[in-house]
Amino acid sequence: MKLFVAAISITAVHSFAFVPSRPSAALTQLDAIKIFYGTSTGNTETCAGYIAENIDGAEAEYIDDAKDEDFTGADALIVGAPTWHTGSDEQRSGTPWDDWLYDTLPSLDLKGKKVAIFGCGDQESYNDYYCDAAGELYDKFVEAGCEVYGF
Repeated sequence: MKLFVAAISITAVHSFAFVPSRPSAALTQLDAIKIFYGTSTGNTETCAGYIAENIDGAEAEYIDDAKDEDFTGADALIVGAPTWHTGSDEQRSGTPWDDWLYDTLPSLDLKGKKVAIFGCGDQESYNDYYCDAAGELYDKFVEAGCEVYGF
């Protein structure tokens, strides 16, 4: 199986960082980047872990464990999903992202939130659906008013 991680680079990740124009004694730690993933086989979790290892203080969190304030309180999001051969026009990941994108995301105020997306899939077994769930993440986060980076 070929594993593909799309639409993310460490350069793009670091572009999310807040850099003050001048030093200030009142600076506080920002909740800069949150990483969320869905997985069925563990491959997307592994990729999320690789990304988190390269961002100081970041941890990858399974989407089913995430709280609404984890999304609304973050300065930027990195989200990832696998694609299974569901044959569906929506809910294509086969993970808890499917319900979250349609039931939870529309009720959150994420307008202007910076988002980077990565996806995993098997291009040999189902090349017609390869990384469709990453596209679905893109579509739904854009509908929610987010700014997507990394393409």
